[in-house]
Amino acid sequence: MTAISPIGMATQIAATFQATSPANVAGPDFTSMISNAAHSALQNLRQAEQVTASGIAGKTDTQAVVQALSVAEVTMQAVVAVRDKVLSAYNDIMHMNI
Repeated sequence: MTAISPIGMATQIAATFQATSPANVAGPDFTSMISNAAHSALQNLRQAEQVTASGIAGKTDTQAVVQALSVAEVTMQAVVAVRDKVLSAYNDIMHMNI
């Protein structure tokens, strides 16, 4: 079983922001950063789904299922938080006077 990192997406985003400091502007672009974060989140959710299905079949212990579901929950909370921030920024831009 592979290790599941609940903060993998946050670590990836922090590393990307550190790489794009003013002295190091030639880092990855925003589109690839978001794409990688979304791919990582999807991968975590799929892995949790597989572990849960394996647990229902009796092939995986309860602790692994609970851990996988916990990782999926944290991942989903992060995705929802980012979505809320993006929508809030969009609404702020739409309400600006030109």
